[in-house]
Amino acid sequence: MNKFSWYEAKSVEDALQQVNSTVSEQLYKHTDKASIFKSGGVDVFDWVKEGLLKPQKIINIRNIPGLDKIDYDRKKGMSIGSNVTLAEIASNPEIKTNYLALHQAVNHAATPQLRNMSTLGGNIAQRNRCWYFRSGDHDCFRKEGDRCFARHSETGENENHAIIDNGSCVSVHASSISTALMAFNASVVILNSEGEKKKVAMDDFFVTAAKDIAMENILQAKEIITEIILPAPSKNTKSAYIKQVARESYDWSLGDVAVVLEVSGNATCRSASIVLGAAAPVPYRSMEAQQALENKTINSENALAAAEAAMTIARPLAKNGYKVPLFVATIKQAILEIS
Repeated sequence: MNKFSWYEAKSVEDALQQVNSTVSEQLYKHTDKASIFKSGGVDVFDWVKEGLLKPQKIINIRNIPGLDKIDYDRKKGMSIGSNVTLAEIASNPEIKTNYLALHQAVNHAATPQLRNMSTLGGNIAQRNRCWYFRSGDHDCFRKEGDRCFARHSETGENENHAIIDNGSCVSVHASSISTALMAFNASVVILNSEGEKKKVAMDDFFVTAAKDIAMENILQAKEIITEIILPAPSKNTKSAYIKQVARESYDWSLGDVAVVLEVSGNATCRSASIVLGAAAPVPYRSMEAQQALENKTINSENALAAAEAAMTIARPLAKNGYKVPLFVATIKQAILEIS
């Protein structure tokens, strides 16, 4: 680990004034003069310890006042500050009552110890999962290299990798909580160094590898997430979240699904929001599944049809073909949990 200075930010504005780098200068081991933000710090310090980040300065934003609040209004919805910990989200009764899939996703994220450290802003902004991407010995496409090591048909270890939108990068996004947030049509509020705020839908917050392989989200170096906003659910909204892992104890997702449905009294799906995690390099909204389920009765046959529709665009790699039936079963199960 390289030597770096530590700065304790007193406000968001104070933190932004300390930044002396561009986004491209922050990302990888060939840069050693970047300033980076740290809140919970779990993912950031993984990168620093591996030598993939060599910051000159780490700016601690964890103790900035006002970013650790949860506010709920029955008409306006919910605001969750970026420094709210996952443990605080997990124990919030209004989240459990009104946003059940988010409650379930947070309770399946990490270990209890890590949930006490990890913040919501840091969780959704963390870097993608791929052992080659996170290895200092492999310069892949995302690190300005000339190849994707995971894709190699004989030597590539790709059993946990993407099966959708995996043409240029096969990594998967690490935040299963983002799967649930996107299903609830959440938005991310970002403040820049000019004092300007922008509210960005979760669907637009993440950047596909096809659009820019060096980026996973739209955050710029001199920007900070201040809060995440969830719209108020209708009284007929129901939701469910399911995560599949290799081990019953804490493990990274092999595939997770968040389903948010507006249901009429006769168990008809009036509107559907279905998002897949660990299926693509970004949390993936399945328009195919949504369209297959909307205005249909929620039953086993229609749930299976929606799940199979989601997988019509899947393009598995040499070692992760199992993810297709895994997602079919998981999507179907999550839909039927709502019925």
